[in-house]
Formats: sequence, C-alpha cells, structure tokens
Amino acid sequence: MSDTRSSRPATTPHRPDEAGPKEGGPADTGARWPLPEEAFWSEAADPHGVAPGDRTQPQPAVAQAPAAGEQRQQQPEEQPEPEQPRRRRDPFLDNVKFVLIALVPIGHSLVPTLAADSARAAYIFIYTFHMPLFVVISGYLSRNFWNSNAKTNKLVDTFLVPYVIVEVGYAALRFALGQKWSLTIIDPAWLNWYLLALLFWRLSTPVWKRMKYPVPVAIAIYLFAGFSQISGDFSMDRFFGLLPFFVLGLVLQPEHFERLNRRWIKIVSVLTLAGAAAVAIFIAPKAPLGPFYYKNSFQDLDLSWYMGLGLRVGLLVCALAMCFAVLALVPRRETWFTDLGTRTLYCYLLHGIPVLIAKEMGWLEFPWLYGPLGVLAISSSCFALAIILCLPATRTVFKWVLEPRLTWLYRRPSRS
Repeated sequence: MSDTRSSRPATTPHRPDEAGPKEGGPADTGARWPLPEEAFWSEAADPHGVAPGDRTQPQPAVAQAPAAGEQRQQQPEEQPEPEQPRRRRDPFLDNVKFVLIALVPIGHSLVPTLAADSARAAYIFIYTFHMPLFVVISGYLSRNFWNSNAKTNKLVDTFLVPYVIVEVGYAALRFALGQKWSLTIIDPAWLNWYLLALLFWRLSTPVWKRMKYPVPVAIAIYLFAGFSQISGDFSMDRFFGLLPFFVLGLVLQPEHFERLNRRWIKIVSVLTLAGAAAVAIFIAPKAPLGPFYYKNSFQDLDLSWYMGLGLRVGLLVCALAMCFAVLALVPRRETWFTDLGTRTLYCYLLHGIPVLIAKEMGWLEFPWLYGPLGVLAISSSCFALAIILCLPATRTVFKWVLEPRLTWLYRRPSRS
C-alpha cells in the first residue's frame, strides 16, 4: 500500500484553459484514491491543530510545475513527522495528589499517640477518605493505560522493581533499628501494599472497561469480599477492599470533575467535611480502627454478616461523600504546590524512613504530643516533610532507584 505522504502524483501538467479535476480526486491530492478533506485535515488529524481554512502560510516543500509560469498544486513531500506537542498536565489533579500525599505521613506519624482521643479522631477522619480518593485518582489516570507501550512498561519500571527495592530497603532499616530480620516479597510490609494493589488494579482494567455496569459489579464484589478472610499476600485484601474506588475512577470523565466546581456544591462540601470531623470526634473514644483500613473481613471485625454489610455500605457512602467534598474544594488553578504533586511517588515510598526512625527512637511519644497540640505539631512537621520529599532535588537523588529506565528489558515495537 502506498503512503499518501510520499507518493508521486499520477498527473500530467495541463494548461489553465483545459478541463481537469478540481477537487477531491487523485490529481488534486496526490493520492491514488480520493481522500475526504475533513478526514485528512481535521483538527484531530492535523499535527498543527489548525483547520485548513485557517492556514495563513504556505505548506512546506512545494514543487514548481515543469511548465513555465505555471505552478503545480502544493504537495507535501516525505519529511520527518513533526514532534507532537506535549499535553499540558492538569494542575487540578496534581493539587489533589499533593493534598492527599501530605496526609499519608501525617496518618502514619499519629499512630504512637492514638491513645489520645484527639489523635484518634484525626486518624479516623484521614483514613476514611485519603486512600480511597488516592485510588479514585489512580483509576482515573489508568483509563488509557493499555493504549501506550510506554505506560505498559511502567508496570515493571514503576511498580515491580521499586517494590522489591523498597521492600528490601525497609527490611534492612528495621533490622538496623534492632528489629528481627523479616522479608516476605509476596506479603508487602507496611506502606508497600499500594504498589502491588495498583499493579493488579491496572492489570484488571481491560475487564472493567468491557463491562456495561462496572461500578455496581465492583461494589458487589467489595461487599461480598467481607465474607471471606482474604490473605494479605499480594495485597489481595486491599485489592478487594478498595476496588469500587478504582473502578469509579475508570468511568469518571473530566466533565464530572467540572460539575463539582459550583458554589453551592463547595458550600455543601465544607459542611460535609465539618460534619465528618464532628462524627470522628464523637466516635473516636470507642470506634475500632479496623474498618478504616478497608481490608478486614466480618469475622475479623467480630461482626455478623448483616452488621458487616451495613458497615461496609455506610463506610463506602461516607468515603465517597468526603472524596467528592475534597475534590470540590481543591483549587483548579496552578498553585505553589502544583509542581510538588507531580512527584508524589517519592513522598509515598520515602516518608517511611524518617517516620520509622522517629517511632523507634521514641520521638513521637513525648507526653505533650498526646493532645490537640500534639496533633498540630505532628501534622505541621509531616506537612513540611511531604514538601521536602516532593521537591525536584529529591527526585534527582532517588530517581535511579524508584524510577529506573529499563529500556534494555523490552522489545522494540515492530514497524508494519
């Protein structure tokens, strides 16, 4: 099959007074078959993104007609394809990612002070929505994951290889701090569960995109998963426990986020988060923390099947309400922390080092930390830590470990 960009036009020069093809035919386009003008020069196909009627400058590589005083119709010659302009990142999503990643070290650092009701209330408030919303954003960004070879390669580059490195690194750190050596690659330790869960969520993406009603199916699986004591191997417990949020992200479209950008919705969102904080304060003294990890079975929580189902439904509704409230309130324009939101992987995987050291050294167990002042101090310190770990300098130092380029591992795509 000939390439329309490089084929020589099968025409002979003619005088202006001779009848000849005007538009649409091979003599006009240089192709061996008619091509609709819209199909070739539509804004979607044109690399410059300009409609044909709006072009003000001549096309490059125009050949002169062999007859004197006559010009052949302009024909594009074979040349390297122009570099496609890079898509501009959405500042809104980066803002959301930084807000969420800042809550991760805060939640982990509050653990030693959970005996205090104030710390426990803050912990419940954060854990109700911060990882569910992170999973929603991950699902949203996975919608076209299988349409790109480069993104498919990231399943190894950004998940499997960093997972093994971080798992070994944290095992060595715990051993250096006096704990027993423990390394189980199939059972992720502490914060590493997210990498494996996201890996399997993305592997399941084609299945969900084929379904007519993916969200109801995912919710049904989430509810009935509570009947089984699912092992933590390969993060399967979290895979099922947070599955509805990932599938919801897969079906979301940009216009859904825009619908949240309304004044009355922002007012309702403020009231929603204020109400959630009040409920967290109220239930903190007696509420167990197990349900907020989205992984425990009904038996693990010592609940009957109907109580367990009711708890999962209620937790799902509360989490979604808080997720949408946060999405409505996060700024959509570029802010001082927008750029930091592009490097959240580093904060997630590296914040455990200072937090684990602080726990082992007893720095998070001072008596004055057991109260509202302690929650404020821990939150402020961890927020500053999140900023540092999302800086470009941090990525420069650790990129070779957390984002290795393994181009030698993959076959080059065949050119047909």
